[in-house]
Amino acid sequence: MNQYKVGVVGATGMVGQRFVSLIENHPWFSLEVVAASSRSAGKTYEESVEGRWMLPTAIPEEAKNMVVLSAEDDVESIASQVDFIFSAVDMEKDAIAALEEAYAKAECPVVSNNSAHRWTADVPMIIPEVNPEHCDILEFQRKRLGTKRGFITVKSNCSIQSYVPALHPLMEFGVNRVLVCTYQAISGAGKSFETWPEMLDNVIPYIGGEEEKSEEEPMKIWGKISGSEIIPAQSPSITSQCIRVPATDGHMAATFVAFDNKPDMDTVIRLWREFKGRPQELDLPSAPKQFLHYFEEENRPQTGLDRMLENGMAISLGRLRPDSQYDYRFIGLSHNTLRGAAGGAVLLAELLCADGYI
Repeated sequence: MNQYKVGVVGATGMVGQRFVSLIENHPWFSLEVVAASSRSAGKTYEESVEGRWMLPTAIPEEAKNMVVLSAEDDVESIASQVDFIFSAVDMEKDAIAALEEAYAKAECPVVSNNSAHRWTADVPMIIPEVNPEHCDILEFQRKRLGTKRGFITVKSNCSIQSYVPALHPLMEFGVNRVLVCTYQAISGAGKSFETWPEMLDNVIPYIGGEEEKSEEEPMKIWGKISGSEIIPAQSPSITSQCIRVPATDGHMAATFVAFDNKPDMDTVIRLWREFKGRPQELDLPSAPKQFLHYFEEENRPQTGLDRMLENGMAISLGRLRPDSQYDYRFIGLSHNTLRGAAGGAVLLAELLCADGYI
């Protein structure tokens, strides 16, 4: 496989830090550029994250002395130095959308963790094991942008990773109704207990925008390409509640599901355990060998025990059982800053490289 030069735009925030950490020792990707706001521009990366490095591992040596460029002012320079960028900027949504389009028009592919372009009709929002075929829309997006290489892809919201992958192998049975309650870690807000002490011994029953994303984004992921746009699916009907809980990392979902043609429980578990997606077929570097893990124990999955399963890239499932209002209920767990954010975007970039889009 070719070696790819990579930039991280928005490198000083929590997700940006994850990107920088994940690229260290990556077999395909080398970190060439870090960029952030004008406040950090001109500093070394180590200086720019001093006092706010949020990961348990040390700052990668290769990144420490890199001079931080301006995400907004140095677009052309950054685009000329890399094969593609990861975008994790923290700005107003309209500003993010314009900035990512500027990179794409500078012939720099963008793999974004942001939500700004998730509902742009020709921008694929991809969970690599679920809807890799949506990459086909990129030829139409490039025509709209007037580019040869440049494009924008996005990953979906972290809150849906714990249940959409579990429902996907069951869609053949006509999933028609889903109720989901997510219990989301504080790192999803870019926080730690040091920076958010009021979350200690506390639960907050509201996360702005999460319930809408949890209900609507799966529809685009399960949608179909029609001409030059992705048409969202019309079913299943999804309703959700999203709750912030005092965990550092790991989003858990309590999911209830109804079918047109109810499968038996053994079939559900077998389909979960046998499911493989395009990343597993390609043996991509960040792909979990077993994407969906099912635990037989009644008290699993647990956030503290299971969020790092397969380097944080697997989905943990458990407690499948009949329900009195729906057909079944089960528990799902995903690591929100790995599978749900930077790790999922790195896997998407690997898919784009392996399939020739980058």
